[in-house]
Amino acid sequence: MTNRKGTASKTEDLRKARLAEALRANLMKRKAQTRARRAGEADQRPQGIGAAQVKPES
Repeated sequence: MTNRKGTASKTEDLRKARLAEALRANLMKRKAQTRARRAGEADQRPQGIGAAQVKPES
């Protein structure tokens, strides 16, 4: 959105800044998740639908 002088409106600038911040936060979160997965040991769980079922504790 531009006003008559051809400059971007303040609301558009605020929106772009907010979206950029959200994008940076999301990227940092995903990088942290990837690092955590690499640092952990391999899963010993079975694959597929059987892995999604909750087993009652004895």
